[in-house]
Amino acid sequence: MTQKIQRVLFLYTESSLHAGTGSTVSVVDLPIQRERTTEYPIVQSTGIKGALRSQYSGNGDAESIFGPDTDKADSFAGALSVGDARIVLFPLQSLAGVFAYATSAAVLARLQRDLSYAKIQSPAIEPPPADSAFVTGDSNLLAGGRVVLEEFSFEPQQASFADEWAQFLATHALPAGEEYAYWRDKLLHSLIILPDDDFREFTKTSTEIVTRVRLDPGTKTVKTGALWTQESLPSDTLLYSSIIVNASRSSNKMSAEDVFDALQQGYSNRIQVGGDETTGSGFVAMKWL
Repeated sequence: MTQKIQRVLFLYTESSLHAGTGSTVSVVDLPIQRERTTEYPIVQSTGIKGALRSQYSGNGDAESIFGPDTDKADSFAGALSVGDARIVLFPLQSLAGVFAYATSAAVLARLQRDLSYAKIQSPAIEPPPADSAFVTGDSNLLAGGRVVLEEFSFEPQQASFADEWAQFLATHALPAGEEYAYWRDKLLHSLIILPDDDFREFTKTSTEIVTRVRLDPGTKTVKTGALWTQESLPSDTLLYSSIIVNASRSSNKMSAEDVFDALQQGYSNRIQVGGDETTGSGFVAMKWL
């Protein structure tokens, strides 16, 4: 019986996603979760595992897969070790092509490392020069010989590994359904690999910021103090989580392969992650690799 296997779960946001940290003293009242060192957006592992558990509807033994309820938590551990959901692609407004799927060498190098743990080969990568960016051979992001993202301009350089990464992600990271045919094709023409510093700044300054209010039901005016701003990841963001699948530790003996098969069959390929479910936020498409 196989004791442990590693898989990668890709999550493609179909609506804005707010995985929050609570209130802060920053400009945004309710910011999203971020890594301490890089400040890249993340969804912490507890949020991913909680979403998977709460929305599991398969025939497998949910306790064996995810672990027992709180009152029996010391009985045995679940079979899954779930990592944080990390950024892969971040959508940025583009002067040409509507929007670009942006990433960076550091982000792809991380993904490459985690894929190698799962024994999955991925393309090579190198960082672009300052003020330049790597694009695919038939990129639709060029406007007058430049790429203009938000209010910033980059000199495009075509690179074969950019095409390889676009093909790899379109094939292995985006969902395989017909409804995603347009987006898989767009990724082949809209991928851009930015300098690491520029990508980090975009992920800090180009998230969605929404102002929200709570009304007094009698006067239909804003209640005192009930005005706040909330940050979210935009739709068309691609995240991934590394997941280690172990053999079950419960009395219901399952190999790691059996656990993973039961896990795959437990969803309709879409789940909701983060807050504001009743306002349509956090719906993501899943793709296992």
